[in-house]
Amino acid sequence: MEIIINKMTLSHLEQIKDILQTDFDNFWSYNIFENELKNPNSRYFVAMCENEIVGFAGIWKAVDDIHITNIVTKITKRHMGIASKLLETLIDIAKKEKFNLTLEVKQSNINAIKLYEKYNFKKIGLRKNYYGQNENAIIMTLIT
Repeated sequence: MEIIINKMTLSHLEQIKDILQTDFDNFWSYNIFENELKNPNSRYFVAMCENEIVGFAGIWKAVDDIHITNIVTKITKRHMGIASKLLETLIDIAKKEKFNLTLEVKQSNINAIKLYEKYNFKKIGLRKNYYGQNENAIIMTLIT
């Protein structure tokens, strides 16, 4: 299975509009993504496999780091290396631009934490109730 990473466009967003919250988790809405794609400090990418969008990821460029906003894989395509390929793309961008990467991840999202640790992200903090009542976020960073 060949995974190709492309910069996300409004055309890509239109392709996944109707399945965004069902096939990719209840994450962000179409309107939020549309605004993100227009934000000059944001960059989003899609993972394509056989002309199908199977994942996406986003970053915000801040003053002194790049913040990963999300890495999401289509529910039916998980555990196939798609999130790894997206993360590798984000790491390459950070290295080229000489920025560190930071993110928040749900404390209960063990698979995501393992993925970030595989790429040498370190736990540096905790945001209590970041995702709602009793759902903490672990802050992780990668020094590039």
